[in-house]
Amino acid sequence: MSFSQTNTWTQSEEDVLLEDIATVVSELIVYNDDHNTFDWVIQSLVEICKHSVEQAEQLSLLVHYKGKATVKTAPISILKPMKDALCDRGLNAVIESIKA
Repeated sequence: MSFSQTNTWTQSEEDVLLEDIATVVSELIVYNDDHNTFDWVIQSLVEICKHSVEQAEQLSLLVHYKGKATVKTAPISILKPMKDALCDRGLNAVIESIKA
């Protein structure tokens, strides 16, 4: 028996595919280094990621003791300018995609 496979999609199948794409979010991760001070990392997280001072302090401790921390989760279009701004300040930041 042979089956014929076509690549035509119904509207509902397209909607499901688009919904799957929309649920893909990314993480902005900051890595520890030996160059930036706690105060600089905290200030950067407050100014760029819009965290409270308390949240930025906790994240900076996670970065220091664990080696890295996810500092923001959002679509990549939102995280890209934040990553660039953090890197411009000398922090080691990357974006990793995750499936929500």
